[in-house]
Amino acid sequence: MASVENDLLCHDLPSEPQPEMGKILVTGTTGYVGGRLTPELLARGYRVRVMVRAAWDEYEQRWPGAEIVVADALDPDSLRKALEGIHAAYYLIHSLLLGQEELESKEIQAAENFRRAAEEKGLARIIYLGGLGEVRAPLSPHLRSRMQVAEELGRGAVPTTVLRAAIIIGSGSASYEIIEHLVKSLPILLVPHWVTTRCQPIGIRDVIKYLVGVLETHDTLGKSFDVGGKDILTYRQMLEILAKLLSKRRLFVPCSFYNIGLFAYITSLFTPVPASITRCLMEGITNEVVCQNDAIKRIMAFEPLGYKESLVRAMSREEQDQVHTRWSDAYPPAHELAMKLHEIEKPVRYTSTHSLLTEKDTSSLFRSVCRIGGKEGWFHTNLLWRLRGAVDRLLLGVGSLRGRRSPSQLRIGDVIDFWRVEDLRADAILLLRAEMKLPGKAWLQFSVDREEDKNRLSVNAYYQPRGVFGRVYWYMFLPFHFFIFQNLIRQIEKRS
Repeated sequence: MASVENDLLCHDLPSEPQPEMGKILVTGTTGYVGGRLTPELLARGYRVRVMVRAAWDEYEQRWPGAEIVVADALDPDSLRKALEGIHAAYYLIHSLLLGQEELESKEIQAAENFRRAAEEKGLARIIYLGGLGEVRAPLSPHLRSRMQVAEELGRGAVPTTVLRAAIIIGSGSASYEIIEHLVKSLPILLVPHWVTTRCQPIGIRDVIKYLVGVLETHDTLGKSFDVGGKDILTYRQMLEILAKLLSKRRLFVPCSFYNIGLFAYITSLFTPVPASITRCLMEGITNEVVCQNDAIKRIMAFEPLGYKESLVRAMSREEQDQVHTRWSDAYPPAHELAMKLHEIEKPVRYTSTHSLLTEKDTSSLFRSVCRIGGKEGWFHTNLLWRLRGAVDRLLLGVGSLRGRRSPSQLRIGDVIDFWRVEDLRADAILLLRAEMKLPGKAWLQFSVDREEDKNRLSVNAYYQPRGVFGRVYWYMFLPFHFFIFQNLIRQIEKRS
């Protein structure tokens, strides 16, 4: 939390904090935008309640001073409890990860539930971050869904302020990581004709400033605003600018290929962002996403960042290891509701344990454990780990390119390639839950235990199969366990 406090985004916001207005609810707090908005509100003195679908102790450490409430927008009863005593609410619930029909129906249902609960509890206002797009033109399913959510929220008696933004550029954003990895990975970039569509990208810090600013400005009550950065660019120009910043010479080859689904799938093989998100974002490329009015600038007088400056700030944040939230925080959907290792009623069917005794001290060993994955790799047999990740991505899984939010810091809920941190106890246990495509459920636990005058460093693989193929899968890979895991813990010990 300390690093976040030292990098607050709203210090130069023209509006003044008004903590006396009452308690503020932030939904989507575990997502990319909500996770950055909450510390800003707390720092400005607001009483904040954050809505999550599952409670973790880590949340209290991440947002000290915030009240945590467990609720789901598809469950009206839990929503009413979450909105009890709330003055204003941020509606940041959104999913790019469902099928088209499921996306629209569930998002509209969630918005309707929220609107009704907000009316019942007498909220003063709702603030919604939606998508930018020409409303008179045919919209992609993604943009159309966001427009429909805005309309649904606005139907009620509670005044709704809507901010409509194009793609968000910032460290950890999906759009930024797609652009960054395409430019870094591919010397030749195919450019279909739709990459000449114009876009007005916005930096994450400006999004947060607008979200906080409209709360503190009465003139924004019940109105819709287009928000964007300083520049209007084509998607090709955006790629070219980043290539120049990275000193990468890239050849752009015109392409008549138009199948966005296949194009998104191929793109996902070279970026950390999976095809499900990439497709939603790419479908929106066919629509021009440019601000149609600048009314918000007259109300909130600050100069938004340009695209190049947003890129530089994002790159700087990565270099400084200060990426506070990331798109992967909310992917896969509902991952926080996944079955935990301790929730399995019977003992896990298959386990594989490997350990060694060492004189290295506990803290050094555990620091080394917590650096596995991401750009650092898995210390040994990296080719096998990457091959497993590549197969998973081909099967539309998360893959290993997902990497890590931070190369040196971990918290519960973080991803490490195709794993997610399920439990983390300082100098003792790191428990990872598998999120790759599997015929079952799997966990990997690293532990450091004191034995007389030495430490035992252990890795335990747990696997609960699903069906016959699940059992076959375990025995297929069992011969590799000794080679992979024994060498892994040796390297952890060596590097500690």
